[in-house]
Amino acid sequence: AGFIKSPLSQKRLAQDSVELYCEAIGNPIPEIQWWFEGNDPNETHAQLWDGARQDRVKINATYNLHSTSTISIANLTADDSGMYECRASNDPDRNHLSKSPKVKWIRSQANVFVIERPEIVTNVTVGPDKVTLSCSISAPQLPITGHKWIHKEKTLQEDSNSGASTSYTIEGTMEEHSGIYECIFEANPQIRGQVNISVPPQVTAYKKSEHGNEGDTGVLTCKNPSFPAVTTWSWHKSGHGRLENASGRYIIKSSGNKTELRILKLDIEQDTGDYFCNATNSLGTGDATVNLRVRSRLAALWPFLGIVAEVLVLVTIIFIYEKRRKPDEVPD
Repeated sequence: AGFIKSPLSQKRLAQDSVELYCEAIGNPIPEIQWWFEGNDPNETHAQLWDGARQDRVKINATYNLHSTSTISIANLTADDSGMYECRASNDPDRNHLSKSPKVKWIRSQANVFVIERPEIVTNVTVGPDKVTLSCSISAPQLPITGHKWIHKEKTLQEDSNSGASTSYTIEGTMEEHSGIYECIFEANPQIRGQVNISVPPQVTAYKKSEHGNEGDTGVLTCKNPSFPAVTTWSWHKSGHGRLENASGRYIIKSSGNKTELRILKLDIEQDTGDYFCNATNSLGTGDATVNLRVRSRLAALWPFLGIVAEVLVLVTIIFIYEKRRKPDEVPD
C-alpha cells in the first residue's frame, strides 16, 4: 500500500469544524484507519471511529479502485488539538488479534491546532439617511492582513489593513437594508463576525389589486423582504374580520417570509373588497392591503357580444340603404 494523497496540517478556531483527507492505493485495496494523539505528554494514540467524541467525529470511506477516507470533526474544542494519523494496510493479518501483520501499517500525519476564538464586539449606528456597521476584535492573537464585508454572499467592501476593527457604511435607512452582514478578518484561520440589522416586518403585496372570475379560486399573496423573518402571519377582510382555515372557503399557507390566501368558489357579492395581510416578528408588526375584484363568468363574453352587435347594426344599415336607393335607369 502507498499514499497518493495525505492529510494536511490546519489551524482552526474553537467551535469551527475541520476536515482531513487521505487516499491510498495498493493491491489488494488497502484499509484506512484514523488515529489521534493529543498534546498531553501522557496521552497515547487512540483510534477514531465514526460517531466518536459525542458524535462530533464523522468518517466517510470508499473502497473502489483505491481507498479514500475523510474525517471531519465539528464544534472543535482545545482538546481536539493534536496529531491525526492516517494509517493504511492491505496485509490480510492487519486486524488479527494474535498474529502480527507481515507488512506494517504505513502512516501519514497532520497536526490540527485549535485556537481560542477571539471575542468580536459588533455595533450598529443609525444616522441621517445612513447606517454604520462596525466590528472589533478584543486582544487579537493572530496577525490580520485585511478585512471584508459580505451580505447575501456578495462582497460589499474589502481592504488590506491590519487593524483590529473595521466598519461599513450603508446609504439609506435600516428598513431598506435589513439583514445579516458578515465582517471578516483575514488571518490564518479566518475570523468571522456577524452584524444584524433588524426591523419590524416590511410587508408588501405581490399585487395590490387582484382579479378573479366568479366560481374560480382567488389567490392573494404577501411577502416580507426584511429581517428577521416573520413568526406569525394572519389575514383579515374589510368588514369581515380575521379569516381562518377552518371556515372551509379560505386556505391560508404561510412559510417564513411569504403568505398566501386562497379563496374557493369566488362570489361577486361576498368576496369583492379589501384584504389585509398582517405579519409579526420579534420587533413588531406590519401589514399590506390587497384589493380583490370578482368578475361575472360572462364578463369575457361582453366584448365579443359588442362586436357581434356592431356587425349586425352595420349589416342592417347597409341592407336598408340598398332597399331604399333608386335603381339606375336601364339604357336602350
